[in-house]
Amino acid sequence: MKKKRKKSNWIVGALLIYTTLVAFYFLVFVERQNTMEEYLTIGFSYLIILILWFVLRKKEKYAQEREKEMGNPDKK
Repeated sequence: MKKKRKKSNWIVGALLIYTTLVAFYFLVFVERQNTMEEYLTIGFSYLIILILWFVLRKKEKYAQEREKEMGNPDKK
């Protein structure tokens, strides 16, 4: 049986890779002094991705429960 891939993992994984690459570029390769604003922006980006991951997991869980209930209409 093939394991179903969760959309929340793909979306969050892609955003984490993108954010990490952009942060690495701005912190290492840009020739200027790094400020607290840049560090806070990166930190908040990771926080938003974490919140998005929790929300998408909850949404998928509710969709799976709804699908299960539709398969068993007699059960209440």
